[in-house]
Formats: sequence, structure tokens, C-alpha cells
Amino acid sequence: MSGITLALSKGRIFEETLPLLAAAGIVPADDPARSRKLVIGSNRPDVRLIIVRATDTPTYVQHGAAELGVAGKDVLLEHGGAGLYQPLDLNIARCRLCVAVKRGFDYAAAAQPGGRIRVATKYIESAKTHFAGKGMHVDLIKLYGSMELAPLVGLADAIVDLVSSGGTLRANGLEEVEEIVPISSRLIVNQAALKLKRELVQPLLDAFANAVHI
Repeated sequence: MSGITLALSKGRIFEETLPLLAAAGIVPADDPARSRKLVIGSNRPDVRLIIVRATDTPTYVQHGAAELGVAGKDVLLEHGGAGLYQPLDLNIARCRLCVAVKRGFDYAAAAQPGGRIRVATKYIESAKTHFAGKGMHVDLIKLYGSMELAPLVGLADAIVDLVSSGGTLRANGLEEVEEIVPISSRLIVNQAALKLKRELVQPLLDAFANAVHI
């Protein structure tokens, strides 16, 4: 396709990207929440959307299967951002990457330099960097499901996970003890596409930027 492909994931990112797309004059032809289509057209013949798993978005953009995408900073930190420009913080899907423990666990004592704890997370790179910066030793346990369960059954001392309201933590007897980094979604761009398709890509970048700063 000679036009532009934009990679998005279902759910919150897609919903919160819709007003930005509208400001750029783009209206999706289908709602991925109701459609099984993975490639969605738009009101513009030169723009289509592909629906991918959130963690796959940077890979599709990096390798040129999509010229642009919207990805959370948490995903980009794990991916490393190779081959991507990240020109714009869209200020959507905001939350934070945090350390949480079972209520009553003495995290302050455990988190001393030289200390060792077991940490369950799917954000392995972010957790490794964070705890190394504190001079701690960590045994990282990669999970994909509900992180909150790990401290409750003794699998881990702590978790590193995304937190929004904190309601799920509280409901499961956990508490947030440290914020690692604030998270929001970024517009990402394939480096080659910015050069080779600048006449198509740049107007979209400008429209997104204007919509974010309104």
C-alpha cells in the first residue's frame, strides 16, 4: 500500500486515540471492539489502521509494516525503541509503573543496597534497571496474568506493574510502595517512512501535535 498504515491496539489506547484521529481528519470504518477485522479502512483512501497486540506495536512500526503507531511508554521501555522516532507524547492512557507489595511487608528494610527480593512482573527490563539503580539484587519472575496474585501465594515479595487508580491493589491487600516512572502513550514513527513518505507522514504528525496541544 502506498498510503499510511497506523498500528493501534484494542481497548483504552484505541478509544483515547479516536479524538486525535478525528482532529487529523481520520475516521475508522469499523470499531475493533465490535468487528473481527484486523485491518480497518478509514474515510481516507490513503490511511488504514491495523489492530495489533499492544506489546507488538513497536515491532510492526520498527520493521515498516506500519508507518506510525501508538504505544505506551511501558511497552517502549521494554522494546528499547530501536528504529523508531518518538516525536510526541499524546498524554493518553495515563498511569504509572510501580512497585507494590503485600500490606505489612517491610519494603523499606528489604530495599536496602545489597538486599535481595523476588519480583514478579512482565516488565523485566524496567524492573531490572530500577532495582540495579538501587543497588539491589532481584530474582525476576516473568508473569503475564494477574500480578497481584504472586505476593498473596508466596511466589514473590513484590510486583512491578502498571497502576491507575490503585483499586485492584487495595482489593487484594497490596499497597504501592514506589513509583518507577509515569506512563502515557506515545506516537511512534518508522524512521525510514519519515524520510521516504514525509509528504504523507508529516501532516499527520502536525495534526496530532495540534490536537494534543489544544
